[in-house]
Amino acid sequence: QVQLVESGGGLVQAGGSLRLSCVASGRIFSSYFVGWFRQAPGKEREFVAGISWSRADSVKGRFTISRDSAKNTVYLQMNSLKPEDTAVYYCAAGNGGTYGYWGQGTQVTVSS
Repeated sequence: QVQLVESGGGLVQAGGSLRLSCVASGRIFSSYFVGWFRQAPGKEREFVAGISWSRADSVKGRFTISRDSAKNTVYLQMNSLKPEDTAVYYCAAGNGGTYGYWGQGTQVTVSS
């Protein structure tokens, strides 16, 4: 069983930054992937970024995902935020292409 707890959401102005955190506990295997998803009101959930639990590198872009194995934490650094980035952001973990474990979500609101 894996438990995921997100934090770091909030209200930010367009152009600002936020860093979301996802703390994982339980039986996390090196073969797992951890991903960030988001869901805006009235829209389907969409994939934002993912990273292998066993790799230390990060995936970069406007949104950067990284992992701190010592803290069992995966981060999502979000820069140059836009109003259309407003959504509930979820952390998920899984194996074999399936995300079977989900956090409760954290709200990100970007004002124009």
